[in-house]
Parts: sequence; structure tokens; C-alpha cells
Amino acid sequence: MKIGIIGAGNIGGNLTRRLTALGHDVAVANSRGPETLRELAEETGATPVQAEDAAKGAQVVVVTVPLKAVPLLPDGLLDGAAEGAAVIDTGNYYPQRDGRIAAIEDEGLTESRWTERHLGHPVIKAFNGTYAQDILDRPRPAGDPDRLALPVAGDDEAAKRTVRALIEELGFDTVDAGGITDSWRQQPGTPVYGLQAGVEAVRKALAEASPERPADFRA
Repeated sequence: MKIGIIGAGNIGGNLTRRLTALGHDVAVANSRGPETLRELAEETGATPVQAEDAAKGAQVVVVTVPLKAVPLLPDGLLDGAAEGAAVIDTGNYYPQRDGRIAAIEDEGLTESRWTERHLGHPVIKAFNGTYAQDILDRPRPAGDPDRLALPVAGDDEAAKRTVRALIEELGFDTVDAGGITDSWRQQPGTPVYGLQAGVEAVRKALAEASPERPADFRA
């Protein structure tokens, strides 16, 4: 598949490494310009591009930037994506880093719903509670008892299927965590956030989540 990755930090960089290794055509962008991605491009074979070009023709777009950077992304970021493109949101709200976001804290929007509104496109929430190094170190074949499971939330069922299939290709199981309205179950401070476990433990953790935002994740 043609995949665009916007953000080349720990998650974005390691997804670039794994997805190119699997044979996908990856374009990667960051906020500092393609010239700063030369080493990653040489290592992986990915194409470094400007952020506004990352989604062009892409069947999957990964947005993996701090929440405070989402409103600063170029207008029309996803206009050139392939029809029916799946957009993955890996983001988390950390008020100490992002500043206070009233729509999340006062209006009760989930983090991904807030991001979705800024992007103007449905998103699939995935990888937000995944350790970046696990993307490189923890892939396992299907059926392996040590295979980790990742929660995946989203309203677009076709896009969710695409994302779940891609995650399974990366070497992880998936658990359907519901729609974006339900995605609070995998936000920071919930039992599943950062959980390194299989399908049943992830399902249990999602079920045990509380909708009340923990004090550590409020401004």
C-alpha cells in the first residue's frame, strides 16, 4: 500500500521502519522539512516529503504529532489522499505538553474526536498506548502466545478493517474498541494504556476503564 506518515518521532519513525520492511511505499514528513529526514530515508527507503504532500495518493495516513501541533498542520492535509483512505490518529492529550484544551476537558470530547474535527476527516485511533520500541521488538506470528494485542477505535468500519489488517501484518493482534465516542477507553490513564498483553487482557482492560479523566491528565 501507499502510506503517508506525518510525524517522524518515536512512533512515526518506527512505523516507517517496519512498514517499509514489509514492502509498503512510505512517504514520511515532519515539521522541520524533508532534509532533516535524510538519515531515516537512507535507512528505510521511505520518501521524505513536506507535510502537505505526505497524504497524496495514500491509502493509509498516519498522523502522529503532539496534540498541540494538530491545529498547525497544513490546511487540506488529506485532500490528495486516495478515496476511502484510512487515517490513523496515534495522539494523546498531555496538558503539561499541549496546554489546556477546553473542548476535551470541559466539553468531554475524546482526544481523537477533537483531532478528527481539526483534520476534517474520520480517524481510527490506534498505537496511542503502544511503546514505540515494541513496534520493532515485539512482533509475533499469529497464534504465538506472546503476541501483543492493540485496541483500535473508529467510526468508519471499512477504514477500521484496513487498519486492523495492517496492524496484524505488523505482527500484533487487534481488539475492536468501538467508535471514536468510545475511544476514551484507551486514552492515557486507562487500564489498557501502555498494557503489553494479549487479546483477552486488552478486552478486560477496556471494559474496566472509567470515563472520568485521571487528575494526572487534567490541566
